[in-house]
Amino acid sequence: MKVQPSDSFEPNTDELLSNNAAFVREFADQGLHLAPRRHLAIVACMDSRMDIFEMLGLAHGDAHVIRNAGGVVTDDVVRSLVLSQRLLGTQEVILIHHTNCGLEGLAETSLLEEIVDESGIKPWWSLESFSDPYADVRQSIGRLLHSPFIKYKDHIRGFVYQVETGHLVEVDADPRHI
Repeated sequence: MKVQPSDSFEPNTDELLSNNAAFVREFADQGLHLAPRRHLAIVACMDSRMDIFEMLGLAHGDAHVIRNAGGVVTDDVVRSLVLSQRLLGTQEVILIHHTNCGLEGLAETSLLEEIVDESGIKPWWSLESFSDPYADVRQSIGRLLHSPFIKYKDHIRGFVYQVETGHLVEVDADPRHI
C-alpha cells in the first residue's frame, strides 16, 4: 500500500508549537526520574493508530517506548535496548506489532529499486517487510533472545495489536529460541 502525497497538505509545526505553549501552562511532569518507573521498555510500530501509553494504561515516566516502522528488532532497536537496560535499569521488554501494518505484504524489492533509481544509492538498511505480523513478532523475540548484547532476557513478551478492536493478542516465542 502506497499513499500518495496530498495536494491539500499544510505544514503542522506552527500549530503544534501553539499546542505546546498550552501544554507548558498545564505541565505537571516535572521531577520525573530519567529511569522508567516500571523498569520496562516497549518496542512498537510507529503507526499513528497506536497510542502506546493509552492502550497499556501507562503514565509518563513508566516506560521507554522505542518505535520504528513495523516495530521490528533492528540494530538500532538493540542499541536503544542496551542503553535502556544497562544505563537506565529496564529489565522487561514488550514487543508490539499490529494488524494492517504498512510493512505487511510490502513489495520490498520494487520499493528499494525505486529508491535506488531516484537517489543513485542502495540503502544500507533493510525495510523488514513481512507477510504475517504474528510470525514477525516471533522473529523479533528470537532476535532479542539470541542477541549477546541484551542483558535481561527473562521477561520478553510479544503481542499483535488488533487495530480493528484495540485488543492485544499475545504471541509465544518460537520454542527453538527459548
